[in-house]
Amino acid sequence: MGERAGDFAGRIGIYGGTFDPIHVGHLVAASEVLHALALDRVVFMPAGHPPHKRSLAISPASHRLRMIELAIEGRPGFDVSTLDLEGSAPSYTVELLARLHEMWGEAAELFFIVGEDSLRDFPRWYEPGRIAELARLVVVTRPYVGVDIDAVVREVPQLQGRIHCVAIPQLDIAASDLRARVAEGRPIAYQVPRAVEDYIFATGLYRDDGPETGG
Repeated sequence: MGERAGDFAGRIGIYGGTFDPIHVGHLVAASEVLHALALDRVVFMPAGHPPHKRSLAISPASHRLRMIELAIEGRPGFDVSTLDLEGSAPSYTVELLARLHEMWGEAAELFFIVGEDSLRDFPRWYEPGRIAELARLVVVTRPYVGVDIDAVVREVPQLQGRIHCVAIPQLDIAASDLRARVAEGRPIAYQVPRAVEDYIFATGLYRDDGPETGG
């Protein structure tokens, strides 16, 4: 994806995550947000070295990026950014959003997409107030999760008037369960796009004899 200044303008959704693997739940959430908030596009941003997951093994970035590319191919309004994959050190959301503002300029209005479970922990993120200043927060519903938004705003006053809640179909799909299914030889059909399913089995991802994780 081209990320130089001027490449992107309008209302841009930023959807971060490890996407290990990307699945139908991610795509449905992105599609619902794109429509509900009349965004010009949603940009998937795979995490390079997420600070909150330092102890967890994550599949190599090249595999996670390729699965996103396969999942969104031919889908208008979806794009992917490699910004968080370019460094070797853990990066924080506030730093990524600031860099996007520098690259895209004032023509881009950013909407950062999170789940209800992430919103609950948002006050403990690195510089949450600055994040709220750099991007509006889009909160998508998650199965079995509830959060007191007013309480979060009291802890992070900069969020006042900058939270958008988007109800999405309740698809209880988790990447961790998909990885376990593959490792155990169980099906993942219809939980990931067919192209992603084919890629996982062609490369041996998530199997004991497959590619090493941790990159």
